[in-house]
Amino acid sequence: MHLTSRRHARPHFASTATWAAALIALAVGILDAQSVSAADSGDTLRLATIYARADSASPRLIIARAEARAAEARVAGTARPPDPMLQLAVMNRALPGLAPMPYTGMTQLQLTQMLPVAGQLGLAKKFAAARAGAAGDRVIETRRDARARAAMTFYELYAATQSIRVATETRELLRDLDRAVQTMYSVGRGRQADVLRAQVEVARMTEEIIRMRTMRTILLARLEAELGGPVADSSTPIARPRFPSALPSLDTLVEHAAADRGMVRAARNDLRAAGASARLAQRSIWPDVELGLQFAWQGNGAGGTDYMGGLMIGASVPVFAGSRQLRMREETVAMQQAAAAEVREALADTRARLTQAYAEVERARRLDALYRATILPQAEAALGASLAAYRTGSVDFMTLVENQMIVNRYRQELFALEAEQGTAIADLEMLTGEQLVDAASTADVAREETER
Repeated sequence: MHLTSRRHARPHFASTATWAAALIALAVGILDAQSVSAADSGDTLRLATIYARADSASPRLIIARAEARAAEARVAGTARPPDPMLQLAVMNRALPGLAPMPYTGMTQLQLTQMLPVAGQLGLAKKFAAARAGAAGDRVIETRRDARARAAMTFYELYAATQSIRVATETRELLRDLDRAVQTMYSVGRGRQADVLRAQVEVARMTEEIIRMRTMRTILLARLEAELGGPVADSSTPIARPRFPSALPSLDTLVEHAAADRGMVRAARNDLRAAGASARLAQRSIWPDVELGLQFAWQGNGAGGTDYMGGLMIGASVPVFAGSRQLRMREETVAMQQAAAAEVREALADTRARLTQAYAEVERARRLDALYRATILPQAEAALGASLAAYRTGSVDFMTLVENQMIVNRYRQELFALEAEQGTAIADLEMLTGEQLVDAASTADVAREETER
């Protein structure tokens, strides 16, 4: 550190104070032309881009869609009986040459078919169709959940990016203040302790920027994992969408979610599948019928061939019903009870999460309004007053810096509130299937900051 000697010529102090005041006014004004121009560039990451990528490349969604296709492919086969059995037999052959024995040697062709009775095939198809419907509903749930998770990470990334911008602006201001304090010290108007304090604050703010940039890197990695590949880099600007001015009532959202949430619909389809499985188990004790046709031929000893035919009918005998079919009934009844409980759980979970997300949106909105209307203006007024008091020597430099840090923290908390509001709205959209935010829109953050 180099400190200029006090014996040097002294410039007029008023010009130095005016310069410092202008620097603080620049920080408090918060109109960042660079961020405004970046938000208008084509490389800006928007929520619509995140959603499009989640719909097409989310690994979880790809898995869910494949499982749904597999479940749908199984439905048609469940309505068909087992494949018929065709047998070719040669009987009563002399060994080792396998020549037919006189009068008894013959060749036989037999076709048999097992036929389930009591509507078991129809119930099996209903069971498979309900399970396929549940798999399709889980695709809906997984898609919405993938979008919501990606949106939550997107909003965290937005808050981190904006916080880095605020911290960078503040560091540049502190550097300017450091230079101004050193100038004041060199002309006998400042203290060496203030110079040291300014340099410490610059270093501390540099540490904060490093920490936040690391967090941004982590968030980008998380977003990459959720979307199956990179969508942005550390220099990509982030533009959050415009939030709705009002939300539907909580009761309306609960009603929509109860009817349309994928998790609830899947639970109801699982309940229908469990009901079909229970009815199928009730009828599984009925014997399956087996039909068969036989055709045989053999030599008649007179140089000719005799042809024979036969018809068979049989049935399975449930000799193990006590440990198989009856136990199967108990199993399916228990599964039906579990499925009914899952429906109730899904509805309760939906209502609870909706209530929580709705309350979080309202909280973030109220705090956002409070910060913009009261807290930030008061903090900036306190900063301006401390600057004026510092010029007259009424407060020390530490108070000035602390007031600047308070403004810096409140600005970052405001971005965190915006991220919390966006995250809660994304959760509402996931639960209800309603589009509450225009993902392609871009909020004018610079104008919102200036309107404070």
